[in-house]
Amino acid sequence: MSHAEDHEGTRRDFLYYATAGAGAVTAGAAVWPLVHQMNPSADVRALASIRVDVSDVEPGTQLTVKWLGKPVFVRRRTEEEISAAREVDLSELPDQGAENNNLSADADASDENRALDETGEWLVMVGVCTHLGCVPLGDAGDFGGWFCPCHGSHYDTSGRIRKGPAPTNLLVPVAEFVDETTIKLG
Repeated sequence: MSHAEDHEGTRRDFLYYATAGAGAVTAGAAVWPLVHQMNPSADVRALASIRVDVSDVEPGTQLTVKWLGKPVFVRRRTEEEISAAREVDLSELPDQGAENNNLSADADASDENRALDETGEWLVMVGVCTHLGCVPLGDAGDFGGWFCPCHGSHYDTSGRIRKGPAPTNLLVPVAEFVDETTIKLG
């Protein structure tokens, strides 16, 4: 083998590697925008976590806020509403589990598991009917909680489905008190 042939092999190898490297960079440049466009937009990231001032919410009333494009009910319940919710026999509920409610997997749909605080005074739920996505009306229905007039779903004072076509309870979002009058969603 001559010195010239040996030089050609090295040059050929370089051309193969350079072409493969350029192809990889080009493929990466073409794929990156497709992957990047799947990330949430800046306005969605900004709303992923919000703080809600509940200092003006009186017992027996609720505040509705928009979070991630959905209404969220923040209800300050009365002693009567808490008692009514806690007296319910869980075996009577169509949705007894917590798998659809952002609660721990071993939790049931008891009012204690759905309330935001230990006293049960505060209840935070996504205000979207689990049947077809309508917004239920508060202080309505056969169980004193929420009623979806679109198809007749009745929720109790803990947001649990009691009657109608809705398959699951109103969802409980991730929420916590950050101080005495502010709830953080998300």
